Amino acid sequence: MPIILGCIADDFTGATDLANTLVKNGMRVVQVNGVPGSASAKDLGDADAVVVALKSRTCPVHEAVSDSLAALAWLKVVGAKQFFFKYCSTFDSTDIGNIGPVSDALLDALHADFAIACPAFPTTGRTIYKGYLFVGDVLLSESSLKDHPLTPMRDPNLVRVLSRQTDELVGLVDLNIVRHGYERVRTAFEALKKGGNRYAIVDALDDADLGVIGRAVADHPLVTGGSGIALGLPENYRRRGLLGAATPPRLPEVDGPTIVMAGSCSQATRTQVARARKRWPSHQIDPLKLSDAAVAARTLADEILRDIEAGPQVVYSTADPDTVQKVQSELGRNRAGDTVERFFGHLAANLRDGGVRRFVVAGGETSGAVVTALGVRAMRIGPEIDPGVPWTESLTLGATDEAPLALALKSGNFGGEDFFEKALGMLDGGDD
Repeated sequence: MPIILGCIADDFTGATDLANTLVKNGMRVVQVNGVPGSASAKDLGDADAVVVALKSRTCPVHEAVSDSLAALAWLKVVGAKQFFFKYCSTFDSTDIGNIGPVSDALLDALHADFAIACPAFPTTGRTIYKGYLFVGDVLLSESSLKDHPLTPMRDPNLVRVLSRQTDELVGLVDLNIVRHGYERVRTAFEALKKGGNRYAIVDALDDADLGVIGRAVADHPLVTGGSGIALGLPENYRRRGLLGAATPPRLPEVDGPTIVMAGSCSQATRTQVARARKRWPSHQIDPLKLSDAAVAARTLADEILRDIEAGPQVVYSTADPDTVQKVQSELGRNRAGDTVERFFGHLAANLRDGGVRRFVVAGGETSGAVVTALGVRAMRIGPEIDPGVPWTESLTLGATDEAPLALALKSGNFGGEDFFEKALGMLDGGDD
């Protein structure tokens, strides 16, 4: 079967989150990390959808636009029929981008005049009402994400936020319209377009709402939003006879030692790390002591590998907001993040060379650094660990001499308190 849906994700964990949603709804999905140089559709096997994972959420706007357009061009080459720009369910961005500028560029490249923006993901507590984004029972601006170290979100009104990022008009399709069905939603889209709007924020409180919205965008060349909106897309393809019967996703068939690496400082990851530290040997990383990330990583890798056969170990730079602020004040925000990412990248490569085959990684930027350092070009998406986070197995895109790796790449905000234990337990048949 040819590729049906081509997706562009602005970070690595967001890509696996989206791929996981599509897999759960019956699509076979391959994730590629970065824009492939020469990979063709035949390298993707029997995939129905392909997700290109970029590192474009917090990079300069011109880089995000350029990388996204390159991904779009490749997705066209492999035959994708509809396109999806995936960003975080908390609309992580700055006031100047990158969601608005990338969306503008993709619409222009597709010669399209309209797209929705719907980051809702009710399963993880992200909902939209009257254009306002909620996290659980509170507005985004009142949640812990208001103090995100890279993309603090202080305004919960998505119409306002997106309007600051684009010169195009942004309208709203509210819940009352969504609850009247997909035909009413389509009518609302047409009314907004006639009024000069190029975008519509769309309310959604539950998965049924997302199903309605998904059906309403069946003919849209471009869909933008969080992974939740992808719930409604596979059924569109089935109605058109494009999507065949799906087989259940398979766990990675990878044996060997396991490492847990946590770079996220979100509340969810802090809780997960605190629990894991009580269970397994752990190593805390202080960014202020990483004057040479490569040397520090090699030293720690040697220490870990001496005892890795005894069981999992945890490496974390996860810290509370006050500690993060202190580090950023001394190193600068960008340098602090880059230092930690380089360290985790070097550490992952050293551990892989020492025989570690299974990696559980918390944090989008950390995950991107790890898969890049490991040279992972593509991944087959397996079953879900927790909402939004699947196990994956590395693919070689034509090469045959590379041993596969098992990778669980978790957004910092995702997963239950026992996420790390649950992930490892799935691979070991319940024995972690």
